[in-house]
Amino acid sequence: MTEDRVLLRGLRVMALCGALPEERDRAQPFELDVDIGTDLEPSGHSDDLGDTVDYGRVCADVAAAAEGEQFTLMETMAQRVAETCLLADQRVEWVTVEVRKLRPPVPQQLSTSGVRITRHRQ
Repeated sequence: MTEDRVLLRGLRVMALCGALPEERDRAQPFELDVDIGTDLEPSGHSDDLGDTVDYGRVCADVAAAAEGEQFTLMETMAQRVAETCLLADQRVEWVTVEVRKLRPPVPQQLSTSGVRITRHRQ
């Protein structure tokens, strides 16, 4: 397993995700961080986009996955995003996805709530 990774930080999406009725009726802001494990040595030598995972395409695919479905749990959103990343390019060996809800519905002062998962290619 490679330790190389492509890092995507702070991808903002508007998504339907939550257990409360108001969270199911109105999209709310989420922020995603994605680490993509892939061998970066070929592109490090060639300086060719074709030799690496295209993070622009991955960002578009991740945003579409997060915004295209209604979720009750952030765990499920993170799972769909991870699956999307693993399907995006055969060179992706593993992916870590962090999903943060930017307006958690709790009475306490809480900046974000979130989950982090790691999935590996089977």
